[in-house]
This record gives sequence, structure tokens and C-alpha cells, in this order.
Amino acid sequence: MTKKEIIITGIGVLVGAIAGYLYYTNIGCVSGTCAITSKPLNSTLYGSLMGGLLFNMFVPNKKK
Repeated sequence: MTKKEIIITGIGVLVGAIAGYLYYTNIGCVSGTCAITSKPLNSTLYGSLMGGLLFNMFVPNKKK
């Protein structure tokens, strides 16, 4: 991976982590039975994974 690819994916991870935590604090799960949103760690990790995958789609592919 090039430096540009790592930076774009890293920004996606950070944005996703912030979005996941904000989702937990603003919406969350009242009953505590939701697998992803019942704990802030789970929500933040899931958000960072999704953000990294989303931003990684915008990394240009190398042509061989």
C-alpha cells in the first residue's frame, strides 16, 4: 500500500469511529440487547470498520 492509500483509509477509520460513537450517544440501544449499539466500544469499532471500508473504495486501483 502506498502512503496515499493508508492516509485515505486512516481518515475513513477516524471518521467512522467518530460517527459510531455519535450514533451510540445520540441513538444507541435503550434495552441493552442490541449487539452493536449496546456498548460504546462495539459501536465505535463497527463504525471505524465501516468507515475504513467506505473510504477504501475511493482509493484508485493500480493498472498492471
